Amino acid sequence: MLEIMPEKTFPKLNVVRRSGAECFHSGGSDASFNLLEFWQWSMSGLVDNTIRGVLAEFIVARAVGAPTVGTRDPWATFDLETPEGVKIEVKSSSYLQSWAQDRLSDINFGIAPSYAWDPEIGDFEGTPKRHADVYVFALLAHKDQPTIDPMNLDQWRFYVLPTTVLDKEFNGQKSLPLSRLETLAEPVRFDGIKATVLQARAREEI
Repeated sequence: MLEIMPEKTFPKLNVVRRSGAECFHSGGSDASFNLLEFWQWSMSGLVDNTIRGVLAEFIVARAVGAPTVGTRDPWATFDLETPEGVKIEVKSSSYLQSWAQDRLSDINFGIAPSYAWDPEIGDFEGTPKRHADVYVFALLAHKDQPTIDPMNLDQWRFYVLPTTVLDKEFNGQKSLPLSRLETLAEPVRFDGIKATVLQARAREEI
C-alpha cells in the first residue's frame, strides 16, 4: 500500500537566481550596499575549505556541460548531472589551506555513504549509500603559496572513478587517501574531465 505523505506547512523554497545587483532594503528604500558586495565579502577566499568545495563543483560542471544557469542545490543527493544523464559527486582537497601551515596537507577525500535528503518532505530517506554514478576527485595541486590561484585551471588535477569501484574497493570506508586513489585512476586536466567521466560511466554499465 502506497504511503501518502502529508503536505508540509512550509513547502520547499523556490530559489531564484540573482544577479548581484540587488540592493538590501528597508522601509521601502534601497540600502547603500548590494548582494554583490556580500558575495565579495563572504566568498573571495577561494582556497577556504567550504568555498573551494563549491568552486570545484562549478569547475567540474563547466567541464562536463552540466547546467549552471540556475542555482546550486546543496541538499541534492549528488552534485551534478551531465546532459548524458551521468550523476556526479565532486570531492575536493588541497595541499595549501587558508590558515598557517607547518607543512603541506595530506590529501584525503571524503567518500562516506550518506542518506538521501528529500527536500520535498524535509527528511532523510532510504539507507546510506553513494548516490552518484561517478565520483570526480578535484585536487588543487599547486604547492607554492604566493602563486596559488584556484581560478587557474592548470593548478587543478582531477581523478575520476565509477561509484561501483568505490563500493567494491572501499565499501563503507569514509575517506580515500590520494596514494590509494592514484593506484586506481590517472589524473586528468580540466579539458579531459568530460571524456573521462563518460568513460567511467561506460565502465559502470558493463
